[in-house]
Amino acid sequence: MPALQSCNLKADRVVVEDHRIQTGHGALHARLWRPKKTRSEAPTIILFHDSLGSVELWRSFPAELAEATGYPVLAYDRLGFGASDANPRELDANFMRDEAQTAIPALRSQLGISRFIAFGHSVGGAMAVASAAAFPQDCVAVITEAAQAFVEDRTAAGVREAKVQFADPAQIERLARYHGDKARWVVDAWTGTWLAPWFAGWTIESLLAGGRCPVLALHGDSDEFGSEEHPRRISAAPSGKGEMLMIAKCGHVPHREQPQIVLKAVSGFLARGGL
Repeated sequence: MPALQSCNLKADRVVVEDHRIQTGHGALHARLWRPKKTRSEAPTIILFHDSLGSVELWRSFPAELAEATGYPVLAYDRLGFGASDANPRELDANFMRDEAQTAIPALRSQLGISRFIAFGHSVGGAMAVASAAAFPQDCVAVITEAAQAFVEDRTAAGVREAKVQFADPAQIERLARYHGDKARWVVDAWTGTWLAPWFAGWTIESLLAGGRCPVLALHGDSDEFGSEEHPRRISAAPSGKGEMLMIAKCGHVPHREQPQIVLKAVSGFLARGGL
């Protein structure tokens, strides 16, 4: 049975459920924020975290998103992250597509999710796009935030700088608050993949090609991991229903740096799509 708790928002309008989701490679930790007043047919917003992220690192944003939209919001720790099991596999160039084809079916099946909105931060943006391609009949919208569309020089430079910073054991200890003894794997999986020669030619285009739904690409104008070329490419989705928003005075984590702008943009985008 899921653990239930109330979320301390206005009038206590969101209930939180923790779940353990079984996959063929290990168990996932998932958390669902369910507004007490929501339509029975409302799609669920599925959050895909970044390369160092976890359910806990979304902080208050999922609850705020559930309240702002009136939709259930689901966040989960990918295998190897947070409270999920360790990842027994090495990442390869298809790890974004693999996430959509392995984790998402398990989450949807065990939590009874039919229609969904895929919302991804950073590398999670590509996973959101991949999920829309994998489930074109059920994914009704994609939202990317600070997502990468290709391996830009700025992206690689930011990862190299982070790799140097994480050589400090104190940085790993801080990350271990969220990932436990998997913290070193989390860092190595991120830096090792994005700096690998075999990954240098990766682009999001093949993932975008399979999508049919509206796409909103959010990006900070001061994002240290990517220029505005990323949201420009993502919003030029084949569906012809792409939108792009550059957020002023914002870096790589818009939902933490400019949460009200993100919430307003997402709510407006979904309303325009009739969702």
